[in-house]
Parts: sequence; C-alpha cells; structure tokens
Amino acid sequence: MPSLFDPLVAGDLNLANRVVMAPLTRNRSPNAVPKPITATYYAQRATAGLLITEATAISHQGQGYADVPGLYGADQLEGWKRVTDAVHAAGGRIVVQVWHVGRVSHTSLQPGGGAPVAPSAITAKSKTYVIDADGKGAFMPTSAPRALGIEELPGIVADYRKAVRAAVDAGFDGVELHAANGYLIDQFLRSGSNLRTDAYGGSIENRARLLFEVLDAITDEIGAGRVAIRISPVTPANDVSDPNPQPLFTYVVQGLARYGLAYVHVIEGATGGARDFQQGDTPFDYAALKAAYRQAGGKAAWMVNNGYDGTMAETAVQSGEADLVAFGKPFISNPDLVRRLREKTALNEWDQSTFYGGGEKGYVDYPALA
Repeated sequence: MPSLFDPLVAGDLNLANRVVMAPLTRNRSPNAVPKPITATYYAQRATAGLLITEATAISHQGQGYADVPGLYGADQLEGWKRVTDAVHAAGGRIVVQVWHVGRVSHTSLQPGGGAPVAPSAITAKSKTYVIDADGKGAFMPTSAPRALGIEELPGIVADYRKAVRAAVDAGFDGVELHAANGYLIDQFLRSGSNLRTDAYGGSIENRARLLFEVLDAITDEIGAGRVAIRISPVTPANDVSDPNPQPLFTYVVQGLARYGLAYVHVIEGATGGARDFQQGDTPFDYAALKAAYRQAGGKAAWMVNNGYDGTMAETAVQSGEADLVAFGKPFISNPDLVRRLREKTALNEWDQSTFYGGGEKGYVDYPALA
C-alpha cells in the first residue's frame, strides 16, 4: 500500500514523496521578473516531492495580474534560473506553470494598453490585481476583451512552444500547462465563455481543439514526460461555466491519454472553495473521470487538489484514488509542510493580508520546526 511519503516516478520526474506544492500567485515579481527573494521562497519548500511555481505568463499578452512572473524576456529567465538552481541545490524538483490568462486581464497590463483577448468578446465578471496610481496594489474589474481571430491562434500556440523551451533552458524539470480556473484554454473549453461558430467553437471537439494543439506543440518541443496539465472541471473561477461538464472533461482526459504526460492535476470542486460544488444538474464524478483516462490508456500520475489535509491526502494515496496530492495555502505558512504532515504536528496559520504583493513578510519569514 503506497504512502504519501513514498517516492514516485511521474513521467521524467523522480519525486521524493507525493506531497506537492500547488501553484500560488504571490505578486512579488515587478516587471514580471522573479526577484532573488523568490529563490529563497521556493528553496525553503524544496522538501516537497514537487514544487509547481506560481502561474507564469507565456507572453506579454498573456499577463493578467500585476507583478506576476513571465517566461518571455531575458531578465525573467535569468530570475527563474536563480530559482531553479536554488531548488536543485536544496534537493528539490520544480516545474513551472505556463499561463495565458485570456480575458482575465486589464488594459493597463496589456501591450499598448489594448483589450485582453478571449475566445469570444464576453467580459468576465471577475477582478484582477493591478498597481494603482499611488503605486499600491488593488483589485479591479477585468477589462472588456476582444475575440481572437482564427488567424491569431497559431501565434498563441507558438508562444506556448517558445515558453516551454525557455523554461527547460532556465533549469525547470518540466512544465504544467494551465488549462484551469477560467483562463484562456479553459475559456475555450467552456460553453459559457466560448460562443464561436468556427472550428474552435460549438462542439466539445471544437472547443478542445486549442488545448490539444498546444499540447502537440509543447510535447514535441520538450518531450511529453516533462509536460503535465491542470484542469478544473466544475470551478466557477473567473466566471466560467458549462451546464454539462462530465462529457466535456471525459473527452478531454481521453484525449490526454494519448500523450505520455508526467501527471494530470485535477481541482475538485470550486477552486479554493466547496469540494462538492457542481455545475449542471448532477454532481461531477471524479472517479469516473480518472477511470475514463485510464481506460483510454493514460498512464500519467493522477494529482488531486482542493482542501486536502494530511489525513485526507494519506487516505487518497493509500486507496489508489490519487498518486499525488497538492497543497496550497498550508505551504505558504509552512515551508516544512512535508515534515509536519509526516510527524502530524501543528501547522502555522497563514496571514491572508500578505498573500498578494509585498516583501519578506508573509513570504519567507514563516518558521520551520526546530
């Protein structure tokens, strides 16, 4: 019977245990460049079997929040190289979550102050994080997007390809494709945000087309064993919805099975909220989703996420429900979370006021066990 603390091989990733640090946006990268303190932050948490970085934009157009990092400039890649070197020196493994936010952005963050892009010109009922005129961070409504022309989509696929190559060159062990939480790829998948009538809209197959074109490109570029994906079948995050998510995501995971991915990362329920949240008339069946993936021949490790504590995580791994379990906020305040879970000791409480923006406070100053 496997344990949460047993090693695991996931694609090309050799992991010391099954505890994963989930991607956590922290807004501490001015000009999209990770600072030296970011290397300290990730290295402190390197006892995780795997670190997944905060979501990182593949292009300037893909930026949706102030002070989040990128993968498209020399200074950004130099900053990330400091991070990967520090994590590897501490014995850890780290992948970068590659991200295009689509419509979840603001004109002040876009090239030339232009409109964000989306599958359809529907404004998200959501907010994003910007720096106001006084230089302070603030949440503001997203700007109205424009619909992407079909001729623009190959360029976005090329941006993903370029970004994953840059990531590997910067020392990352792999990449996680962000196809969750209402960002660009998820916007294409969901019928509530995709009203297109061309080859990228309408049917499930068409709405999933961009996802698989991106996967074709990035697995070709760096090898499928270094590539993973994150999906969130029912989350309402960033105003995405679909009345019938089970067949949509069954089709998605059946398609994923043809790639030799490292892992499939599934957010259960509403991201950061209720685990039993549902869209449509019936509860989502996550066991059936995993079964559909395995029946289609998928062999990647299965990662679960959302509200897991140590007991739930151990049960999920021992039962075979999951191979890996991702933890979010507990890793913010507990750099030694793996040890605390193993020894069943108390966790530090997090300070939510320091989640987004700032400096060392609430970032690298949480204490580890003596």
